[in-house]
Amino acid sequence: MAEELETLSSKELHDRAIERAVRHLDVGFLWRLLKAIPAAEAAAGHQDQAEADVSHLSSILNEFAHAGDGDVADALRPLYIEYLRRAKS
Repeated sequence: MAEELETLSSKELHDRAIERAVRHLDVGFLWRLLKAIPAAEAAAGHQDQAEADVSHLSSILNEFAHAGDGDVADALRPLYIEYLRRAKS
């Protein structure tokens, strides 16, 4: 399982994690993801977006919708992998 997760794209990890969280009504994971997005934006070099996310809920919700895309998804890979590994335990 661990090796399989590592081979998935960041988009695939995002999609699997979100699908599982929604299916299991795992609000805790979704909240952790929302809180992690500004740091992922900063790690991906989008400092201006990270600052906007912290101050505007609508920006965070928009970024949540796109958290599986590009370099932000790459920055969130550890969160997705950890969540999916725990889910299989």
